[in-house]
Amino acid sequence: MSKRIAAALTTALLFTSGCVHEITSDERLERETKKSNALNTSTAEDLIKLKCDDVTASLAKARDESAEETRRINTYMDLLDKVKDRNRQFDESISRNPDLAYQEGSTNIIAARDGCVDAQAEVRRDFETLVREIVQVPVVDDYKDGKPVKAARLSFELLRDAIEKLDLDDKDALNTRLANAEKTVEVKETKRKRDK
Repeated sequence: MSKRIAAALTTALLFTSGCVHEITSDERLERETKKSNALNTSTAEDLIKLKCDDVTASLAKARDESAEETRRINTYMDLLDKVKDRNRQFDESISRNPDLAYQEGSTNIIAARDGCVDAQAEVRRDFETLVREIVQVPVVDDYKDGKPVKAARLSFELLRDAIEKLDLDDKDALNTRLANAEKTVEVKETKRKRDK
């Protein structure tokens, strides 16, 4: 019997003497927030490395009018993705940890972010200009077997992807224009097949 009483007393002591300090809701929230922010937030050093200075060389290649238009469009699409991603990283990091914008050395972070914002605007402007120029004249005259034919200046699918990536306000009108141009190319190809 004494063993039972000793076991019961030991069990009772264990349960009653548990944790003396209770954690408040605010303390628990603070602890969890610190854990999640520590895992996801970039440090100041990481953000400074995100400079968009390397975009200028690729942008020069995309602007080269002697280059093939397909390559230029693909270069612009890659560049736009690159600078958008970097801007997204800046925005997420600074929104999670606003102190990054105000701590010592933050001028470098702000300058890097501003450089990426400017780079994105420049890439987008040039990319949009090229896409609109091509959509204005999507079909060109070509010669096949000595006969004049209408040919697509550029892949219609690539142009649709570019319009979608730019997310322009008038993208529906541009896509309609492409669809109409595509019909003229298809009609010409059908006529040629019948003529043979």
